[in-house]
Amino acid sequence: MDAEVENPMKGILLKVLSVVIFVCMSTLIKAAGTDIATGQITFYRSAFAMVPILGYLAFRGQLRDAFKTKDIGSHIARGFVGILAMSFGFYGLVHLPLPEAIAIGYAMPLIAVAFAAIFLGETVRLYRWSAVVIGLVGVMIITWPRLTLFRDGGLGSSEALGAAAVLLSAALGAIAMVLVRKLVKAERTHTIVLYFSLSASVFSLATLPFGWPSISQEAFLLLMVAGFCGGVAQLLLTESYRHADMSTIAPFEYTSIVLGLIIGYFLFEDIPTGTMLIGTAIVVGAGIFIILREHRLGLERKGARKHVTPQG
Repeated sequence: MDAEVENPMKGILLKVLSVVIFVCMSTLIKAAGTDIATGQITFYRSAFAMVPILGYLAFRGQLRDAFKTKDIGSHIARGFVGILAMSFGFYGLVHLPLPEAIAIGYAMPLIAVAFAAIFLGETVRLYRWSAVVIGLVGVMIITWPRLTLFRDGGLGSSEALGAAAVLLSAALGAIAMVLVRKLVKAERTHTIVLYFSLSASVFSLATLPFGWPSISQEAFLLLMVAGFCGGVAQLLLTESYRHADMSTIAPFEYTSIVLGLIIGYFLFEDIPTGTMLIGTAIVVGAGIFIILREHRLGLERKGARKHVTPQG
């Protein structure tokens, strides 16, 4: 990152703003109701997200270049996996309390660490493996009351299915992250963002023959605004990484749980349980540990490069 464009405070501000808008997006989707087909939700989320994305690229004069790609197959694969992750996540979102859906979703970066080691050959040492295991224990603490067979309704209950759906969404999201890590080696960021929204819209539209119920004008407006918010938040998130290191701004992702607790309580009357709070604290702690560990290793690698004697 060039020194002249590095501005950590601006990066943090953009990150927090993106988190706020993403939570607003989730709130709008949840408020739209439980009777809307998941494919329908993902279509509105993806299609209307393209409005601010295309406008932003046109404003920057990058619209034409954004469609140029060397690996359309990888974009399609990423879009397919991403839309599956989004679909399961939205199903869980409308069937679970908002804070729980957000907290369980924190499993995604933890699973991504494991997948990066397995599929990309990245080095993951004992400290990070320990943090991943502890974090996943926290996720199980959150989800167990929903998944247990001893509760009324068992695994067939909507909340149990919702918890399982968010867990599956986290696993699929981690696969999508692995695919993105491969894409960024050869593709521009705005190209990746654009093709994801485009492919996600097409894949979700393919669910139309399976039945999309008619929705009220209010629900339509909620989903439309949710999609627009998703596009704006994605742009802000992408822009935040231009001004600060990922390890600097990543911990601010966890501000979403605070917002989720507040919104869930006042809008949906979601009262957090003790197990949910304990599990969330464990997951957040494990995530922050991994981020800080990566930050320290990054500083050590940077320092080592500075002290290498040039060979000539």
